[in-house]
Amino acid sequence: MVSEKSNKRPSKDEAMNAVKTLLSWAGDNPEREGLKDTPKRVVEAYEEWFSGYNEDPHEILAKTFEEVENYDEMVLLKNMRVESHCEHHIAPILGVAHIAYIPDKKVVGISKIARLLDAFSKRLQTQETMTAQIADAIQSALKPKGVAVVIDAKHQCMTTRGVHKTETSTVTSQVRGLFRENEKTRKEFLTLISLKS
Repeated sequence: MVSEKSNKRPSKDEAMNAVKTLLSWAGDNPEREGLKDTPKRVVEAYEEWFSGYNEDPHEILAKTFEEVENYDEMVLLKNMRVESHCEHHIAPILGVAHIAYIPDKKVVGISKIARLLDAFSKRLQTQETMTAQIADAIQSALKPKGVAVVIDAKHQCMTTRGVHKTETSTVTSQVRGLFRENEKTRKEFLTLISLKS
């Protein structure tokens, strides 16, 4: 999915030539044996790393279940691996996400929440934006009584370059509904995500 402001997505050959240019700019020879297939491998890696642009988050959450036997307690998926890239340096963001919601007549298959996480994480963005997008998508699709999202991740643009603070992680959170309004509900969520699995 290409931004509305751009005319068209470059071809695979154009992308590989761009990688060759960067290899030359870095000071190496893109034609030497060890680098000859690197442009192809980089483009294939980008297809995987940025596959979220091909996903529609609203479509992922479109199939819901209303036969929930009056279940109205928290549904929590915790310690889900996050693999993303920052939009400023295209450096990896690696960590975990904890996503919870309190149903109001509708639930969604738990794998859909994991797919939603990937749809947003496999794009270039900031962690703050990704956290809000996930919460907004769940709120919009399920209309739950509450949504909570916490992401705890290390940014390689900070750990491997610049200030080199290797042990620093960034924690972002978004809460909606009961998680914002009810301190007891919020504390329960925070307690559950801090428990060792």
